[in-house]
Amino acid sequence: MAKDFSSRDENYAQWYNDLVFKADMAENSAVRGCMVIKPYGYAIWEKMQAALDKKFKDTGHVNAYFPLFIPKSFFSKEASHVEGFAKECAVVTHYRLKNDPDGKGVIVDESAKLEEELIVRPTSETIIWDTYRTWIKSYRDLPLLINQWANVVRWEMRTRLFLRTAEFLWQEGHTAHATSEEAVEETERMLEVYADFAENWMALPVLRGTKSPNERFAGAIETYCIEALMQDGKALQAGTSHFLGQNFAKAFEVQYLSKENKLEYVWATSWGVSTRLIGALIMAHSDDNGLVLPPKLAPTQVVIIPIYKTDDQLALISEKAEQIMKNLQDKGISVKYDKRDTYKPGWKFNEYEFKGVPVRLVMGPRDLENGTVEVSRRDTLEKAVYQLSDIETKIEHLLINIQDNLYQKALDFRESKTSKADSWDEFVDLLDNKGGFIYAHWDGTPETEQRIKEETKATIRCIPLNSKLDEGTCILTGRPSKGRVVFARAY
Repeated sequence: MAKDFSSRDENYAQWYNDLVFKADMAENSAVRGCMVIKPYGYAIWEKMQAALDKKFKDTGHVNAYFPLFIPKSFFSKEASHVEGFAKECAVVTHYRLKNDPDGKGVIVDESAKLEEELIVRPTSETIIWDTYRTWIKSYRDLPLLINQWANVVRWEMRTRLFLRTAEFLWQEGHTAHATSEEAVEETERMLEVYADFAENWMALPVLRGTKSPNERFAGAIETYCIEALMQDGKALQAGTSHFLGQNFAKAFEVQYLSKENKLEYVWATSWGVSTRLIGALIMAHSDDNGLVLPPKLAPTQVVIIPIYKTDDQLALISEKAEQIMKNLQDKGISVKYDKRDTYKPGWKFNEYEFKGVPVRLVMGPRDLENGTVEVSRRDTLEKAVYQLSDIETKIEHLLINIQDNLYQKALDFRESKTSKADSWDEFVDLLDNKGGFIYAHWDGTPETEQRIKEETKATIRCIPLNSKLDEGTCILTGRPSKGRVVFARAY
């Protein structure tokens, strides 16, 4: 199945695209820059959704839904916000079509022009804060902890399935608080929720930090982020959490009556992750044989494949296989028993290996006689023969081992691709020949950051949280630096 599949060393970008298409995860649509997420890809997103949604609710958040369309005038109320998103906005100007009198299909009905144009949401701060103005009146209404699962549109010129598309799926949290301290605490709490999900569900180690002013979310006072490293040495932003201060509250006149009977503006946060996490999952773990999925996010965690020649043999194998399947399902493990006679076992082996199913069990007549089963693990491609006694507990432990192994492998890779640079020449050499995360000194100015980006295509991925004081000199300007920041080329 993988014979016509590019390798990572030959062409990493092509390897990624081949994998997405051949693993049946997504495909391009008739709309430029948009994707069709196929059932297998969407099943991974559903697993992500379920885990994250529980985390949100466990931290006191509730789900709501806000309109897809945002009045254009809302964007002008927060200057830096509109500036940040202006070039990506899709705009609705009319609400009706009509038949072309020349018989060339349909045309826009110019008599149906909207009085005010509508923006197809690139993010929802403006429409949500206009709504919060009517919801928040008193300190008793705070904190307001809302999340929504939605689609957004950002008119990207260069697109890649899952990583960057004109329309994508995400969740966006929007919260309101009585004090700055509460809002900052919320921002940091949600960053840790994302980090925990990345590390314990995606098996993806991440750096926690804040963004530089140049990379900060439009309209935010501070942007917190988690950054992951992909196998080609490029970074990928895996989640962001923003402290918005009172910017949106003031723009939309969201005030509350305090306990002291004074009108105060509320403090805000927003935070989100998107379907680009699926891209991160692919690029962090997969290999030249196809997808490698961490068990916690694999749509199918275990597949059982029978080897037989006669219907009688299949019946005996099926009886045992279905019993194992039920016992595994009782443990919360997702299992598929593939007894289709339209494909040979070898084809099935390749299919499930390519789709990243963590564990494959193979049973034949001899296995039944010996009370054994052949077990293959996708992460290492190792095979072993297990005794059938208490096989369900053994598989449960194996899945935990695979999850841990994938995390450790990704962590070891990140550490091997993490360097320090103390000079410009060393910095450029590391970027060109090693890649990965580079800890280097920066003088703290947006101008220097921009020059480094223009000359090397590397950006400041984050200013690490809780970083130790490490004074030095900027790699580009030689001016004083208070500490090292993390640079990388990125997606």
